Amino acid sequence: MEKNLVYEVKENDIKEIFKPRESDTHKGTYGYVGIIGGCLKYIGATKLATMSSTALRAGCGVVKLIIPRSVTKYICPQILEQTIEPIDNDEEDYMKFNKGQIEEALKKIKALAIGMGWGQGKDNEKILKYILENYKIPIVIDADGLNTLSKMNLEIIKNSNAQIILTPHLKEFERLTKLDIEKIKQNPIQIAKDFANKYNVILLLKGSTTIITDGTEVYLVKRGCPGMATAGSGDVLSGILVGLLGYNEPNILTISAGAYLAGMAGEMAQEKYTDISMKSSDTIEFIPEAIKEIRTYCS
Repeated sequence: MEKNLVYEVKENDIKEIFKPRESDTHKGTYGYVGIIGGCLKYIGATKLATMSSTALRAGCGVVKLIIPRSVTKYICPQILEQTIEPIDNDEEDYMKFNKGQIEEALKKIKALAIGMGWGQGKDNEKILKYILENYKIPIVIDADGLNTLSKMNLEIIKNSNAQIILTPHLKEFERLTKLDIEKIKQNPIQIAKDFANKYNVILLLKGSTTIITDGTEVYLVKRGCPGMATAGSGDVLSGILVGLLGYNEPNILTISAGAYLAGMAGEMAQEKYTDISMKSSDTIEFIPEAIKEIRTYCS
C-alpha cells in the first residue's frame, strides 16, 4: 500500500489479513478475546451474543463474554461456542468493580471490546479506568464504553499503555470532542486525525464513508449500504474488530480491514434481504462470503 496521508482502502490492500491458514494451528493461535458489557436494564444479551458470534466469524480462537452475573441467565440460552465470565452486579444490576474478578476474566485475553449494552452503571468509570491503566492489550471502546469515556478526563487514553481503538458515530464523537456535529461535518477527516494524534489512539469514525486514522495516516472505507442503518450494526463492527485483533497487529490496516469486511458483508446481506428488511445480524451471515471474495485477490 502506498503511504499517502489519505488513502481509500481496496480489497488488494487487506488480502493478507484474510489469507488461508496453515494446517498446523489451534485456537490459541488466533487468540482469546474478551467482550465486556451487558446490564439487566437494557439486557444487552442478544447484542452480546451477536457480537461474540461475529468475533468468531472474524476468525479469533475463543470469545469470553464478561458480563454482570444477573445477565447470565438471559444470555446462556443464546450462545454455544462462547465462554462466560460473570462479574458481580450492584443492586441495580449493573456491573460492579471487582478487581479480582476482572483480573481473572482478562487472563490470556489478547484483545478486548468494552461498552456494548453496558448501560450507565456507577462503577463503569472505575472499571474502564482500571483496565486502561493496567493492561497493554488492544482495547476497542464502543457504545456505552464511549459514553463512559466522554465523562472522564481523556488524558487517561493518552497515557494508557493499551492500544486503544475508538469507534464512535457522529453523536458519540460530539460527546468526546465537545464539538457540535455540524462543525465536525465541515472537516471530519482533519478533526478525526487531530483527535487521534492528540490522544494516541486509532479512531474509526462511522459514516457513509468510514474514516480510520492513527493521527498520521488516514484510511477511508467506502463500503456499506443503507440496509446497515439499523440497530446493532455498530455491535457487528465491534465484534469483527475484536475478532481480527485476536490474531492481527493492532494497527490502522487491521481496523480498516474490519470496517471493509463489515461493509462488504452488509452489501451482500442487503442484496438478499433488501435495504428495508435487512437487520444487523444478516451481516454476520455474509461474513464468510465476504472473506471468500477478498481472498480472490490472494492468488
